Amino acid sequence: MGERTAEERQRAIVLAARATGSVDVTALAAQLGVAKETIRRDLRALEDHGLVRRTHGGAYPVESAGFETTLAFRATSHVPEKRRIAAAAAELLGDAETVFVDEGFTPQLIAEALPADRPLTVVTASLPVAGSLAEIENMSVLLLGGRVRAGTLATVDHWTTKMLAGFVVDLAFIGANGISREHGLTTPDPAVSEVKAQAMRAARRTVFAGVHTKFGAVSFCRFAEISALEAIVTSTQLPASEAHRYSLLGPQVIRV
Repeated sequence: MGERTAEERQRAIVLAARATGSVDVTALAAQLGVAKETIRRDLRALEDHGLVRRTHGGAYPVESAGFETTLAFRATSHVPEKRRIAAAAAELLGDAETVFVDEGFTPQLIAEALPADRPLTVVTASLPVAGSLAEIENMSVLLLGGRVRAGTLATVDHWTTKMLAGFVVDLAFIGANGISREHGLTTPDPAVSEVKAQAMRAARRTVFAGVHTKFGAVSFCRFAEISALEAIVTSTQLPASEAHRYSLLGPQVIRV
C-alpha cells in the first residue's frame, strides 16, 4: 500500500473514533479491507501523534485543541462508571459549606449526588449544573457569568474568572480532558483552562473526578499539577499499580 493510502486510512480511523467515541480493530479491518495488523500499526502511529489512545482491541480519541466532545456526547459514554465515580466524589464533601462544581457530565453527576439535607452554596460555570440544583431547597446556587460555550454550556473568559477571584470555596470538584503524571491536568481550550485554574486557586481543597480513559491522555492547555489535588476519584478500571504512581505525587486515589 502506498503512503498516501495509509494516511487516508488513518484519517478515516480518527474520524470514526471521534464520531462514535471508540473504534474496534476487527471492525476497522473489515470496514477498510485491510489486515488487523495493518490497523494496529495505524493505531500505533496515531497514538504516537497524540490523536488516539489504544485499548485492548481498539482505541478512543484524545481530546485536543482541534477536537473536543460535546456535553451531549459525554452523557452517553461510560455512564455507569461516571455515576459510581460521582457518588464516591460527593462523599468527600466533609464539612464543606461552599463548593465549586466544574463543567462537564461527571461534575454534573457529582452536583446531583450532593446531600440535600443541609445548607450548601454551590458555585459553578455550568448552566446544566445550576439548572439541576436551583430548585433544591437547601442549595444556594451562584452561576458565574460570561460567554457561554456551545458544546459544554459553560461560561468562560474574563467575566467568569473575575467573579471567581472574589470567592474562597471550601472544596472544588474539578474535571479535565486529560490527566497524566508528567503533564498534570489538561483541557483543549485556553478559556476553559483559565476558569479551572482560577477555581483551584479559590479553593481550599480540590478533588479531581474522572473515568479511567482520561488517565495518560494529554490535551493542549495545562491548568494544574497532580500535587495540587487532595484526591483523585476514578474507577477500578484504572489499574492499582497506576493509581499508586499517582498517589506518590500527593493525592489520595480512590477507585470505585
